[in-house]
Amino acid sequence: MPHYFFRIQSGTFSGASDVVSIFPDDDAAWAELTKVSGDLLRSISRKMKPNTSWEIALLNEARKPIFKISLIGEAVAEGHFSC
Repeated sequence: MPHYFFRIQSGTFSGASDVVSIFPDDDAAWAELTKVSGDLLRSISRKMKPNTSWEIALLNEARKPIFKISLIGEAVAEGHFSC
């Protein structure tokens, strides 16, 4: 079964897990990434400041990212908000 690693980046901090996560395939790995992200986002978003970002990535065995989920906090000038 494929091995995966998680990497979290918050501002200038970036660190990859040395713990190997094993999933049967990329679909199962994606499901776990979304679960882990959901568990973390509540506490992360409470501490975020404007103009900062947070990202969690799932790396393959070669430690290359295959999926990522990002949260970006931006200060927007009044009247200039776009979707």
